[in-house]
Amino acid sequence: MTDRTLAGKTVLIAGGGKNLGGLIARQSAAAGASVAIHYNSESSRPEAEETLAAIEAEGVKGVLLSGDLTRAQNVAKLFEDAKAALGSIDIAVNTAGKVLRKPIVDTSEDEYDSMFDINSKAAYFFIKEAGRHLSDGGKIITIVTALLAAFTDGYSTYAGGKSPVEHFTRAAAKEFADRGISVTAVAPGPMDTPFFYGQETPERVEFHKSQAMGNQLTQIEDIAPIVRFLATEGWWITGQTIFANGGYTTR
Repeated sequence: MTDRTLAGKTVLIAGGGKNLGGLIARQSAAAGASVAIHYNSESSRPEAEETLAAIEAEGVKGVLLSGDLTRAQNVAKLFEDAKAALGSIDIAVNTAGKVLRKPIVDTSEDEYDSMFDINSKAAYFFIKEAGRHLSDGGKIITIVTALLAAFTDGYSTYAGGKSPVEHFTRAAAKEFADRGISVTAVAPGPMDTPFFYGQETPERVEFHKSQAMGNQLTQIEDIAPIVRFLATEGWWITGQTIFANGGYTTR
C-alpha cells in the first residue's frame, strides 16, 4: 500500500540536500509532503538539485533554499522563504551539523566558535523560527548525536556543541505545547556518511562498529523512518532525546 501519511503537509529540512537530510526529503515526498530543501553552500547545490528532482518526480512541490544558518537573520529568512514558497510549514527538521575530533589542548578559538555556531546557535534559532512559523500541531525535530551519552575523548566541541540542544528541545516543548507543537531530538550513533570518516582512523572506525548491534555504523536508512514516525503517529512524544544507535550508547 502506498504511504501517504504526509499528504497535504509541508516539510522544511535544514541540510536537506544530501545524506540523512536528503533521504528524509525523499521519504517525505514519497509520503505525500511538499518539501523545502535547505543547503549550505554552492558546493552542495548539485546534490540538493538531485534531491529536488527526486521530490518533484513524486508529484509534489519542492523548493531549494540556501543560507548560512549560523546567522540568525538567515534562519528567519529560510522560514519566511519556505512559507512563501509552500504556503505553510508543518514539519521542521534540522539535520545540519559539523563534526570535529580534536584534543581540547589543540582546539583553537576559531574552531570552538565554528563548532558551537553550527551545532548549537543555528539549532537554537532554527527552533525559535519554527516556533514562530509552524502551523498549530506542527513538529520540530533536531538531529543530535549519541555522543551526548558517551564518556570519550576527542569530541569535546562536537558533543559539547550538540548538548545544549537537549535543553532547547525541552524548553521549546513546554513553550510550544499550547499550540500542539511537539519538539524532539534524535541521537544517532556514528553514521556511515562522509562526515564521519574524515575524523577517524580505520582502527577507530572498526571500534565504533564493534559497539553497536550487527557490528555496523548507524545507517541513514535506520534514522529517517524515526523522523517520519515523530512527524506522524509519534506526535505525542515531545521534549525527548531519542537514542537510536543500535546500542552504541544509552543513559
